[in-house]
Amino acid sequence: MKKSLVILTLFSAMSLASFAQTQMIAHRGAWKNTKAPQNSLASLHEAAKLHAWGSEFDVHITKDDVLVVNHDNDFYGLDIATSTYEELLTKKHPNGESIPTAEAYLKEGMKQKDMKLVFELKTNKLGTERTLKSAELSVALVKKLKAQKWIEYIAFSYDACVKLRELDKSAMVHYLMGDKTPQEIKDAKLSGIDYHLSIYQKNPTWIKEAKDLKLKTNVWTVNKEDDMRYFIDHQIDYISTDEPERLNGLLGK
Repeated sequence: MKKSLVILTLFSAMSLASFAQTQMIAHRGAWKNTKAPQNSLASLHEAAKLHAWGSEFDVHITKDDVLVVNHDNDFYGLDIATSTYEELLTKKHPNGESIPTAEAYLKEGMKQKDMKLVFELKTNKLGTERTLKSAELSVALVKKLKAQKWIEYIAFSYDACVKLRELDKSAMVHYLMGDKTPQEIKDAKLSGIDYHLSIYQKNPTWIKEAKDLKLKTNVWTVNKEDDMRYFIDHQIDYISTDEPERLNGLLGK
């Protein structure tokens, strides 16, 4: 009886240890169940209330070289890449917020001492030159604010990831597209893979391969409980989700 109890206790401890290895990232902040607009300062605050490991947000460059936070290429009908910041200020989120500048967003995020800011650099529709320009401005902004310890960069553009690494060799930079093997990411001196769940399903060995190469692993965007359990069981480092409350429950938080 005692032996069975010891085995059960050890199994429980191992299970808790595996849970502890996975952290929650609130995708575009915590918005789905809070009704806060995506990528708003309100959704950032809600993510902090949930004790998220990180809050992900999306950064675009405007026509006049202002970095702004929004997911889509347009802000309530105004195309960001071809609009000035002043033009974007004519529209508002349903809660009354204007589109945040990246600077304002970072300053607000830096008030949260224990939450990372997962900075997605968006690929610019006008081409690689504008995307790389936004990378340069982003790193300059982070350095100006002394925000390096809060920031981890992610991007779909491989060129942008390489540029971010070139501009700040100590930054955490993760690739999103899913068309590079863990070894290719390691060779490029990037920090990790941040792939859609379908990529991991097609390449079931990549999580272990990445870990063996000392790369970080994140999966997006995981909203179903069965998928959350799958990636927790496979000890992925981070899960990005629109359902942070649900994931917190599975992680025992």
